[in-house]
Amino acid sequence: MEIFLLLAGFVALFLSGNWLVISSVQIARRFKISTFVIGITIVAFGTSAPELLVSLKAVYRGSPDISIGNVVGSNIANIALVLGFVAIIFPIKVKNSGIWRDWGVMMLASFMLFFFSRNFKLDFFEGIVLISALVIYLSWIIIASRNNRKGEVISVPPTMNMWKAIGLFCIASIGLFFGAEWLVKGAREIALKLGVSERAVGISIVAFGTSVPELATSIIAALRKETDISIGNIIGSNIFNIWAILGITSTIKTININPEIYRIDYWWMIGVSALLMLLIIPLSKGEISRWKGIVLGAVYVSYIYLLFT
Repeated sequence: MEIFLLLAGFVALFLSGNWLVISSVQIARRFKISTFVIGITIVAFGTSAPELLVSLKAVYRGSPDISIGNVVGSNIANIALVLGFVAIIFPIKVKNSGIWRDWGVMMLASFMLFFFSRNFKLDFFEGIVLISALVIYLSWIIIASRNNRKGEVISVPPTMNMWKAIGLFCIASIGLFFGAEWLVKGAREIALKLGVSERAVGISIVAFGTSVPELATSIIAALRKETDISIGNIIGSNIFNIWAILGITSTIKTININPEIYRIDYWWMIGVSALLMLLIIPLSKGEISRWKGIVLGAVYVSYIYLLFT
């Protein structure tokens, strides 16, 4: 039964997250919102919606390790597992210098989380600061984009009927709600039966499940040779996970943080993020080649091995 709930949660989150993005983009286009703004707000939040619902459900079910572990584990998996896997299939060439700006913001978000977690909790005030940082960041890149894209067409016409888009949005929202419920419940019961800590389950199984949308997006982008989108999607998702997901969750209910997650997993998250920089610096021709993808994959496998031993 627990396995069924876990798998049902994975499927529901994957399908619902995809439908949420599609319907949200169509609704936004109906109101003539620019493609760029849609990309950095609606799509980014849509692909992070599974993490948000899972984190909220976990906190209210008394499983804070799953809530915080889901985000930290997802950020580690996004870089080490997702980018590593994609690079092994199709080497990722980094052409956009803006990646460095976003990487710096991702590191800032990671260190902010580390600083705020010193007392082993995230409360309402800290959540407000995280959300405010996200608002400032989004405002900054929207203004910068407008300055750099003057004269360009800023909107794309919708391809879906308005009522159909609204219906799909509602179905997606319901799917996310139940998908998160099933995933958290199944993961928690498996952890109790196997004697595995909720920290381990949250950082591995649950985090992998909520990272599936990023994996699918990155693979499709790489196959279409839109490699900047592939890596940009991962960095943007990691920023959103910390500033939006943990920010929103902690303003609703204080998140208690396991000291092990703070002392061990946070450093893995920061270390993997720093490793990404070393792999795409100009000296390496701005490319995550297949052997670098293997390195990232090996780092993730090592981390998961140490997590369960």
